[in-house]
Amino acid sequence: MDIILTKDVENLGSQHELVKVRPGYARNFLIPRGLAQLATESNRKSLTELLKQRAHKEEKAKTAAELAAKKLKDVLIKIPTKVGENGKIFGSVNAVQLAEALQKLGYAVERKNIDLASDHIKTTGKYSANVRLHKEISTEVSFEVVSE
Repeated sequence: MDIILTKDVENLGSQHELVKVRPGYARNFLIPRGLAQLATESNRKSLTELLKQRAHKEEKAKTAAELAAKKLKDVLIKIPTKVGENGKIFGSVNAVQLAEALQKLGYAVERKNIDLASDHIKTTGKYSANVRLHKEISTEVSFEVVSE
């Protein structure tokens, strides 16, 4: 029996995937729990349309991320912090401050998508970080920690 999964099911498939299972498993377990629906002709058509729309949105997001990556390579971001003696920072600079600085420049990047070379930066100077803008696109961003 062919079904379309409405949610990810472990050891079976992921959401919006067409899979073949035994009829009892589909009728007694998957369909009553809302994990799947029958693969009728109308459901198959709506699935293909949904996948086509999703691919189009994904392509638009990828091209936007490529454009942003090209722009970010040339930008030097300055992060002002409070500094004590010998250029030592009160606290540390981490991905949160870098994400906020990118947000001010107009790039919506979550902090979990920023990989710093070291977890916490405790002195002023120039550093770089790897920023994932899309699941397939990442770029190297240079930034400078300066005193306020």
